[in-house]
Amino acid sequence: MSTLQIIWFVLVVVLLVGYTVLDGFDLGSGFWHLFTKKDEERRTVFNAIGPFWDGNEVWLITGGGALFAAFPPVYATVFSGFYLALMLVLFGLIFRAVSIEFRSQEESPLWRKSWDVAFAVGSILPALLYGVAMGNLIRGIPLSEGGDYIGSFFALLNPYSLLIGLVGLAMFIHQGATYLMMKTEGELEQRTFGWSKISVGVYCVLFLVGTIVTAITQPQVLTNYQSVPILYLLPVLSAALILLSGMYAWKKNGLLAFLTSSGSIVTIWLTVAAGMFPNFVLASNNPDFSLTLANSSSSEYTLSWMLAIALVGMPLVLGYTFWVYYTFRGKVSGDEGYGH
Repeated sequence: MSTLQIIWFVLVVVLLVGYTVLDGFDLGSGFWHLFTKKDEERRTVFNAIGPFWDGNEVWLITGGGALFAAFPPVYATVFSGFYLALMLVLFGLIFRAVSIEFRSQEESPLWRKSWDVAFAVGSILPALLYGVAMGNLIRGIPLSEGGDYIGSFFALLNPYSLLIGLVGLAMFIHQGATYLMMKTEGELEQRTFGWSKISVGVYCVLFLVGTIVTAITQPQVLTNYQSVPILYLLPVLSAALILLSGMYAWKKNGLLAFLTSSGSIVTIWLTVAAGMFPNFVLASNNPDFSLTLANSSSSEYTLSWMLAIALVGMPLVLGYTFWVYYTFRGKVSGDEGYGH
């Protein structure tokens, strides 16, 4: 296992963390879109995420591209083994995009309501399936000696992975609620206070249950923690940040609630990555078939050139992201913009 392989493992995790934090509030806002009472409030939700949602998804595309170039066998196994699930995610993301663009094309209440439901479903389905996919990677999936997935689609919908899917869904829902606290005002803002309080309670309970069940039923991910006990601080820090987010939600401080919610997402990813390292895909039927940094990476030459490109490209992406969020900072309303 080389230094470049470790660097690219870290970079892939960073890209996925960035996507989860940023697109997390998009998907979570889509869930709460169903609970708005007025057309103006629905337009406000669209306007809150409108300047950002498509840019946020670039992080997922970049993460997939980095995985394809740096660890091609992992990319091939995950994208082929989870093919049907990924198609459902893709359809959900397409419905979200189309809903944002088509909703305002007709004044008919039925037309708008239909696209509102499509937007919500297109947000909830990917949020749930991302967690299910992560649950399967933690649990391990059956692989052939050549690294091919040899299970079925329904085998992926096992109780443990569905539990982790619910944890991920709760995480996104709370992220969306805290984001809307920051971006809305008036009656809708008051409603987001209640949403944040409810969602953080569900998030906290599911996170604790998921952590306990993982520790009991998935001993393979505890090896690194037993070797380096300080790593146990990661799940503790995650729980603390979730509780802090709830505290700030009760204090009606949207910014700090959102930042601590984002921090919990980062530490949860670090918790998972620390348990998985140096594996990408665990083989449940034979540990020797697992895909690791050592047996699934591209050549050192490829990794070094990709790192040089990343050192140029990442600052540009980060700079653009900062500029967009700075430009469109502040509260929004439903008077104009997306969904109007």
